[in-house]
Order: sequence, then C-alpha cells, then structure tokens
Amino acid sequence: MLELSPAGRAGTPDEVGTVGELLMTERGAFITGSDILIDGGGTASHFYGPLAGQAPAPKTTAATQ
Repeated sequence: MLELSPAGRAGTPDEVGTVGELLMTERGAFITGSDILIDGGGTASHFYGPLAGQAPAPKTTAATQ
C-alpha cells in the first residue's frame, strides 16, 4: 500500500503530530466535524487511480507475489 501511494512512504511521527497540533491549537479552531486522512494520498490513489503524471502501479501476478 505504501509503495502505491503518491508519497511512496509512511508518515513520520512528526508529520502526524503536526496535524494533531493544528487541531488542538487556535490555528485549527474553525475545523469541526472533519475526517482528515494522513495517509500520503493512499486512500485517494486507491479510489481514483494515480495522480496526473504519476506512473500506474505495476500489475502483480502469481509469479511476482
């Protein structure tokens, strides 16, 4: 899943913590009732395919698994 996401890697604890910090400070006071995905674009890539300019994911076969 990580290789197929646009970011191509897992998020760091600091990256995830930055979003938590935003939500708990005055800078995030107007954010309410939202789902914030911190997944490097993995969910969007799964549902909508590769981004423009991004190579499609390689097809896997029984021989390559």
